[in-house]
Amino acid sequence: MAATQTDSRALTRPAGLISVAVPLALFGWFLQFLPEIAAGGTVVYRIDWVPSLEVGLGVLLDGLSLTFALLITGIGALVTLYSTSYLGGHRDYGRFVCYILAFMGGMLGLVLSDNLLSLFVFWEVTTISSYLLIGFDADRGTARRNALQALLVTATGGLAFLAGIILIGMAAGTFDISGIGEPLASHPLYLPIFLLVVAGAFTKSAQVPFHFWLPNAMAAPTPVSAYLHSATMVKGGVYLLARMNPSLGGTDPWFWTLVLFGGVTAVFASVMALRQTDIKQVLAYTTLMALGTLIMFIGVGTEYAVQAAMAFLVVHSLYKAALFLMIGVVDHGTGTRDARVLRGLGRAMPVTMVAAMLAALSMAGVPPLFGFVGKEFLYKAALDLDVGRLWVTGCAFAASALMFAAAGIVAWRPFMGKPADTPTAPHEGPWPMLAGPLVLALLGLALGIMPDLAEPLVRPATAAVLGVAAKVDLYLFRTVNAAFVLSLLTFAAGFALYLSHARLRAGLSRTPKLFDPGWDRLMDLVAAGSTALTGAIQTGRLRRYIFVTFATLAAVLSVALWRAEVTLAAPDFDDLRAKHWSVLIFIMAGALLTAFTRSRMTAVAALGVVGIGVALIFIMFGAPDVAITQLLIEVLQVVLFAVAMLKLPHLGRDMNTRPRAWDAVLALAIGGLTATILIAVMATPLDLRLTAFFEAASVPLAHGRNIVNVILVDFRALDTFGEIAVVAVAALGAWAVLRGTRGARP
Repeated sequence: MAATQTDSRALTRPAGLISVAVPLALFGWFLQFLPEIAAGGTVVYRIDWVPSLEVGLGVLLDGLSLTFALLITGIGALVTLYSTSYLGGHRDYGRFVCYILAFMGGMLGLVLSDNLLSLFVFWEVTTISSYLLIGFDADRGTARRNALQALLVTATGGLAFLAGIILIGMAAGTFDISGIGEPLASHPLYLPIFLLVVAGAFTKSAQVPFHFWLPNAMAAPTPVSAYLHSATMVKGGVYLLARMNPSLGGTDPWFWTLVLFGGVTAVFASVMALRQTDIKQVLAYTTLMALGTLIMFIGVGTEYAVQAAMAFLVVHSLYKAALFLMIGVVDHGTGTRDARVLRGLGRAMPVTMVAAMLAALSMAGVPPLFGFVGKEFLYKAALDLDVGRLWVTGCAFAASALMFAAAGIVAWRPFMGKPADTPTAPHEGPWPMLAGPLVLALLGLALGIMPDLAEPLVRPATAAVLGVAAKVDLYLFRTVNAAFVLSLLTFAAGFALYLSHARLRAGLSRTPKLFDPGWDRLMDLVAAGSTALTGAIQTGRLRRYIFVTFATLAAVLSVALWRAEVTLAAPDFDDLRAKHWSVLIFIMAGALLTAFTRSRMTAVAALGVVGIGVALIFIMFGAPDVAITQLLIEVLQVVLFAVAMLKLPHLGRDMNTRPRAWDAVLALAIGGLTATILIAVMATPLDLRLTAFFEAASVPLAHGRNIVNVILVDFRALDTFGEIAVVAVAALGAWAVLRGTRGARP
């Protein structure tokens, strides 16, 4: 795909310029806050959005959000620069720019939001925009299928997260992250809040058993994969757990859930990376390893563990974006990504080889790359634990050794050895495609040699996750200790795994795939269930639809009355006069005739009698304008129904003689429940504040003495306008039905 779509001129066109200039300008703007944030400051800014629901567009800029913002915009600028060449010749390049900038905006809104409800809005923006990016090549069935899978998995988790947000608002009394003063661990709602938030985070960050969508997201173009896997969407769940650590962390459920699931994900994904032959898929599974590691150490929650997690967050973002972009250059220059084919590319692609080697060494945790610093701190944090030390250390060691082997598969094997035949003669990529991986790889080297340069990001981010000030001291090497010895063992184990990776791949390829085929079976089951349910419910019979609707209403009203524990008083009939009883008998007669007649025309006329009786009630109780409206509606209804009768078929014998016992039971139930609710309402003291307002404001504000008219025309003007629109649309629909197809043009 890349070879036929590359166009180096796209950078000078409006779409290309905008795609690079926007994230670059944002990166520069966020960079100006670094001194203040590094000094321990926090920027909070709030605009009320929906004040009645306590929803505001609040900005919380601290160490954690600034770190993510700089990664999102900085890596985003390099990815979009890369895309100007990689996708510049694509016919839908402009659409791609819109999608990726929308995704970038969603991620920035997610990490900067101080209000959980607005955070959720941006959370879903990333879900939808990632769906569009993964399915960008919509002509391919695989892209469409995998994009839908990512959408459904992450959106389902998002709904769970939304429920957790609502419970957090109930428990904390606010939706503002900065306003949650005390930890929620002792609150009765803590466990459901924790489970719902974790469900949202695990689906977003692809933890086992929700991991399968992330490797399938490789159906996206390479720039999208680089962006999603390094600094953006897949780290959304990591960000959420880090952000909620001061409020939800420090408990046994938090510790064991995150440590166990994170550890399993890290090791499982690292093993599965060795199974892949597509180097892009190898990197996809190593992303799962990194996400599992980050979540595991956030779950540990000690100061050193959080410090290690924040350092590794930066490490992973740099080397993963560089390696994904490098893969795109290799694919563009050779026409393949098959690890079994790629060999000896170093001479033809020297710049790409340098970037690949530096990024892979950081991924393998080899000094003096920043990856070594991150790995050392992970080991140090694991070895300092009192609870779960063996599990955390073992998972970190196994994952790191497997990552070493994966780094060799991705970067060493393709560039070393004797050149092999490839679909395209190997050649170097254009400079926009080389700038990103080279800059990121060199940055990983610079931060490894001078790790104190990363402290202004890691220290405030650590403090934000812990909720208290933290002392961070990053260094490359100081002394031989247990963590350093463990690193040496990691290199040895990783090298042995790399040498035997071909045999390991052959063995792993024989293991059955469970999760992704299971997803397909689940979707087939959902489709079959939907078909069966639709066949049972959508029968095409209006009578059944109406019966089910009113039966549901009766059930809801019954439950509401039962839960309300309403005490009913006997109604007072002393004030009813002969005229009231006459109208009541008039209405009942019309209702009974409607129910028992076998003629449509008679039923319509009798129903009109009921409506006229209701209008008489309005007149007797001092609402002549409402009565006039009721009469006009009844007349219009009867006329329309009468005309429609000319178009309807005659009732069959079975329909005329069908039993109506259940209809009668349902009608009596609805009528009885409605009467009971009205009696209960009349027995309850009414809140007359709104009535008093309308009485006082009718003349001075609306200049009208008819309160009903004033309410409809002034105080509820938009509502009345909507009702008029509904009536107009209904009239047009009735006209279309009555007109039929006579005279219609083909």
